[in-house]
Amino acid sequence: MFLSKLFKALIRTAVFFMAFAALFIGSTKISHAQTDYPNKPIRFIVPFPAGGATDNIARPLQNELLNTVKWNVVIDNKPGAGGNIGAEIVAKSAPDGYTWLMASVGTHGINLPLYTQGGGKLPFDPIKDFTPVTLVAELPNVLVLNPEFAVKNKINSVNDLIAYARANPGKVNMASSGNGTSIHMAGELFKAMTKTYMVHLPYKGSPPAVTDLVAGNVDIMFDNLPSSINFIRTGRLKALAVTSAKRSPAFPDLPTIAEAANLPSYEATSWFGVVGPANMPADILNKDSAVLMAAINSPSVKEKYLAMGAQPVGNTPAQFSTFIKNEIAKWTKVVKDSGAKVD
Repeated sequence: MFLSKLFKALIRTAVFFMAFAALFIGSTKISHAQTDYPNKPIRFIVPFPAGGATDNIARPLQNELLNTVKWNVVIDNKPGAGGNIGAEIVAKSAPDGYTWLMASVGTHGINLPLYTQGGGKLPFDPIKDFTPVTLVAELPNVLVLNPEFAVKNKINSVNDLIAYARANPGKVNMASSGNGTSIHMAGELFKAMTKTYMVHLPYKGSPPAVTDLVAGNVDIMFDNLPSSINFIRTGRLKALAVTSAKRSPAFPDLPTIAEAANLPSYEATSWFGVVGPANMPADILNKDSAVLMAAINSPSVKEKYLAMGAQPVGNTPAQFSTFIKNEIAKWTKVVKDSGAKVD
């Protein structure tokens, strides 16, 4: 009897130590996996087509991370619905650091008030469903026209465009990179403040919209500067003004819309930043933030951004989180005041 009880006690002790050992080994593996992060490619979702401003901002980061810290970051373009399709993919991904989104003023500023007005609903919450990592860059939009349209209608300034649009309501069509993008909202804000009516034509990203603008299939566009800058320089698009509060260093002679049309409160800029799914582990978030901030501040990335008219930023996750909340508040007012809607 005594030996039987002793044997059972030994078995219970052995089981306890085996369970403890398994737990210890498992926790060690988790810790090792996080300190060894990343040990596989990171999927970097760009919610707009290749060749657009969002894509152009993402690619210098991709190259810099590969060249400096040997991180394999794979860009995956998932355009559609004003960036919502790509954003939803990231919102529903595992928070392990292996899925990033190049968020924008559209996905994390404009779309919430724009798509939810009238009882609509976004497939994600821009605050609750994401972990902000860092604000990458800011840039102005630029009001560009098809040159033949400008010559035919004698439009050489912002005031010329306003006068023509007022005299011809509905005859000017305005391309955008999609509903809810900064390009769309820059145009809607312009229409509201100038009391003009122009027909909005949403595209799936800037590249197809700019292609049709150059071809003369559409008349005007408030495009992100990086995707139009070469067409402006070669004369294939006519630039009238930038949408930022200050002039762009890329085109110092180009006025702001605020000064060109005497609209002192007009401002509609774009921004881009990296976010991951909600609940990313603190050690992975801190590592992503540090590596990305170093890349943004590198001479190589800075040079590329400035050449395309973008201003590199780089901030902490906490600062970026506050920035996103402020942007949503700002654009909620703009959407309401402009009467903008999803076309």
